[in-house]
Amino acid sequence: MKIHLILLSLIGISTACSSSSDSVSPGTGVGGSTARFTISGNTLYTVSNTALQAYDISESGNPKKGTNTKLGFGVETIFPYRNNLFIGTQTGMYIYDISQPNTPKQVSLYTHILSCDPVVAQGNYAYVTLRTGTNCRNQSVTVNSLDVIDISTVSNPKLLRSYQMTNPRGLGADSTLLFVGEGDYGLRVMDISNPLDVKELEYFYNTKTYDVIPTQKRLIVTGPTGIYQYSYADFSQLKLLSQIPVQP
Repeated sequence: MKIHLILLSLIGISTACSSSSDSVSPGTGVGGSTARFTISGNTLYTVSNTALQAYDISESGNPKKGTNTKLGFGVETIFPYRNNLFIGTQTGMYIYDISQPNTPKQVSLYTHILSCDPVVAQGNYAYVTLRTGTNCRNQSVTVNSLDVIDISTVSNPKLLRSYQMTNPRGLGADSTLLFVGEGDYGLRVMDISNPLDVKELEYFYNTKTYDVIPTQKRLIVTGPTGIYQYSYADFSQLKLLSQIPVQP
């Protein structure tokens, strides 16, 4: 598990560093929804179990430590989108404004039932998966769902709708497509052109998926046996392009 998380995060770093521009725009890092660090512009953000740490990396050979922001307990994931960070915790989703990159400012907090599941954002919506069978979930709770949250006003996120899932983990969005990893239960491809009526386009039952990174019609998938790269130019038939086997 550690190997696939590291490689997904490295994809984000390499994407950000490959830009030919000296002024990197926010959101240049591309990482998985379960990542614990990310790059936005010239700033690296990391999360521990209780805090958000910023680093100025405008001089790659001389990173400078910035603000450390306390978040409470149970911090799990971090995802950059536009001028905001979406931070998943066991009790909810923080949204932090990073217009001033080195000094993130909390904009809002969306709370949900006790869970340790990730979040991604696309357009005016955030998508959160909640699942059973985790160490940070009340075992009496039996909800496995995809929650759609309206973030058109980031200071007031609102739950719009929940969709039943099997045992969802990581997820990733690209334009009108949402990919949801169902762990040992496969990979869902969802149409999110209308977030109030999300539709399943395909369900690949044999593609065991922990987390995903969709970008430029390429899908990076991590699963129990390795890291895989697929083409989704035709999303009805994922085409395997490469793989890196990893011992479970």
